[in-house]
Amino acid sequence: MAAWTEPISNHLLAALPHAAWQRWLPDVESVDLSLGQVLYESGVTLSHVHFPTSAIVSLQHVMEDGAPAEIAVVGNEGIVGISIFMAGESTPGRAAVRSPGRALLLPAQAIEKEFERSSPVSHLLLLCTQALISQMAQIAACNRHHSLHQQLRRLLLLSLDRLTGGEHAMTKELIANPPGVRRERVTAAALKVQKAGLIRYARGHISVLDRVGLELRSGECDAAVKNEYGRLLPDFIST
Repeated sequence: MAAWTEPISNHLLAALPHAAWQRWLPDVESVDLSLGQVLYESGVTLSHVHFPTSAIVSLQHVMEDGAPAEIAVVGNEGIVGISIFMAGESTPGRAAVRSPGRALLLPAQAIEKEFERSSPVSHLLLLCTQALISQMAQIAACNRHHSLHQQLRRLLLLSLDRLTGGEHAMTKELIANPPGVRRERVTAAALKVQKAGLIRYARGHISVLDRVGLELRSGECDAAVKNEYGRLLPDFIST
């Protein structure tokens, strides 16, 4: 059995029963995820799941014209590839890397077996899935009812909650805006947030200068997502 000396930087993996982690350990692989890398497209059957450790992955619905609309983000609190254990077989959307970093890769067969074998593991995975669905609902409500500036601030806060530092790379293409919103408006919104002294945005890199200011101006969405994760997964998630 492989020896694992690195700390487990994904909160979901760290919360696993020790026996389950030991069964997965021989199959776990640490991988680098690059900015913009597509982990899967709509309709594919997944061979692996990703547990981000320092990367952030954007889950997207792709419109007929190819424009992406972000429906959720996953970082070191969760898992990318829930269709494997939710019996959906194929994926309904795209997963693309919003912020580069690392992830732990696990074959689909290993997580399927553990989901069927261990009720503590299946319960944990289902709680994480419920929290992800709640995030999707909150983002949908935000995109419908809040201004573009509020949506951008919410997007930044969701990313910050899943990063160890205050800066990450983000291209205009990866700021997955709501359907019908031109990319130029998204860029203009980012520049307005920068003018307010909340961020610095240059050459695809966003540095957060005033997190408290972002939180005060972002509306209810980021806090609602945090509260739901805290309610469902209070023992290991601190987003």
